Amino acid sequence: MNPAKTALVVTTVSAPNPVLKALAQGAAERNIRFIAIGDAKSPADFSLEGCEYYSLEAQRSLGLSFADACPERHYARKNIGYLLALQGGAEVILETDDDNFPREAFWNPRGRAVHAAAVEQAGWVNAYHYFTEARIWPRGLPLDAVQATPPAYETLPLQTLDCPIQQGLADENPDVDALYRLLLPLPQNFRADRRVAFKTGTWCPFNSQNTTWWRDAFPLLYLPAFCSFRMTDIWRSFVAQRLAWANGWSLLFHEPTVYQERNEHDLMRDFQDEIPGYLHNRALCETLAGLDPEPGPQALGDNLRLAYAALADKGFIGKEELPLLEAWLADLRRICLG
Repeated sequence: MNPAKTALVVTTVSAPNPVLKALAQGAAERNIRFIAIGDAKSPADFSLEGCEYYSLEAQRSLGLSFADACPERHYARKNIGYLLALQGGAEVILETDDDNFPREAFWNPRGRAVHAAAVEQAGWVNAYHYFTEARIWPRGLPLDAVQATPPAYETLPLQTLDCPIQQGLADENPDVDALYRLLLPLPQNFRADRRVAFKTGTWCPFNSQNTTWWRDAFPLLYLPAFCSFRMTDIWRSFVAQRLAWANGWSLLFHEPTVYQERNEHDLMRDFQDEIPGYLHNRALCETLAGLDPEPGPQALGDNLRLAYAALADKGFIGKEELPLLEAWLADLRRICLG
């Protein structure tokens, strides 16, 4: 991972807080480009040394089709940060949120080829199970899979795999659903001595809070806008996993390199926003599993169209998503070919 070819992307409606300051300082010290995407509630006077901040007005001046088409007040505007990173020549994109404090390990060099324990054709697997003995599961795992026991870590083969998407865990206040937060204890921490790669036929949601992407997989960064806010990054993760399988790519889950001091949330509002996931995550992935995407990074655009058209046809997302996806793909083409 070349720091000069690496970009860090967040979205925020906060004034420069301790997390944003820590990210800006760490990125500046390592010559990593740091991009922050604002929204309607962001402070008009946002300024932070070491951070390229883009207000709504600045986003609209970029000449990006997606910036004009994406709804305001939505996490999907983070897509604009990804496009800016790609436009600047990034080969690796790191992403996190403005309430995740980076540990020193967050800045360590990362490699796309990883030697890790591998899980294949296992269906739904709770990745957190491999990092703690606590009964805890990631946001987006179907509730009827929470009690399932995955293959024992000791039985997993060690393999060197191509992992252009890598999910780091978060300590203290990890990414769990509202049901967990309402009923079960926090904080929770994870072990730091394991890495597990999920191969073809193994599903687990991953988020946008501590995730690394390599250039071949950049089209899969696309965050949908016309679905529940709490499912935006989760449903992206399911699309990304299905299309990764077509390329022989694995999804890596690795040790925590951030800890979260969570922004204020209304847990009952979170619960309400997660209901589409509780009810439909399994069926949504069955729809994706039934697709026949073409292999090769050059086919990812058409494969994204295939996936989101199927999800819109089934009513999981709004049909308004399809022209927004086209705006994303048009920007990708201009940036990559221009």
